[in-house]
Amino acid sequence: MKDVGIWTIFKVILNHSHPCCADLAEMLKQHRELSMFMHRTIETHEEAEIRPSKTYQSFVVAAGSHRELGFIEKDIWNYITRKVRNISEEDDAKEFGKYLVRMKEKNQNFFFELNLKGDHCIKHAFWADARSRATFDYFREVVSFDTTYNRNRYSVLSKHILGVQYNLVLGSFVAVNHHSQSTLLRCTLMKNEDIQSFKWLFECWLRCMGWKAPKRILTDQCASIQRAIELCMPTTIHR
Repeated sequence: MKDVGIWTIFKVILNHSHPCCADLAEMLKQHRELSMFMHRTIETHEEAEIRPSKTYQSFVVAAGSHRELGFIEKDIWNYITRKVRNISEEDDAKEFGKYLVRMKEKNQNFFFELNLKGDHCIKHAFWADARSRATFDYFREVVSFDTTYNRNRYSVLSKHILGVQYNLVLGSFVAVNHHSQSTLLRCTLMKNEDIQSFKWLFECWLRCMGWKAPKRILTDQCASIQRAIELCMPTTIHR
């Protein structure tokens, strides 16, 4: 648009419209691949907690040059995320479910809900022991719900048990007792922080606590949390 000096995009061609340089074409995604030997090596290194960058460098040394590999470091990270860690996540989800069942068998007042995705990995999880449920009856005037542990990274517990690779959000319900001390009322794990996930959580919370909603609930002002509270606990004051 010469009169105003602005370019206007009117057509986009996503495919290559010219031949690729032969020396560079091998690095395009469709030409990169990992052999079965490399798969096994990556899995072995992952079990030994060797960083993917170190694994990639070992391949570069063995090949003599990164240009001789036919793949880039990102391909190793992608393989670990898609294959290796997904298997571990499914196995850990099964073990976590077994643990919750064992806790329920030991004490029938132990409460839990576990919602798995199609690949049997954790989508939502909530649990509370008998002591926490009894504590809520005494100190349910004000409850705090927090999902910032992962972002703040100050909780060793969240960093360890969640394993950042699982991308699970750790949420906690906390009350204040008559000594002005924080009292943990149990936790939740969630894959997403959307309205439906929080709605699922607060419905579990109400069932667990005998359909008794706190009079006030303090949160990190997330819009999804606020909407879920309005749907599940309309009489609760949210701040």
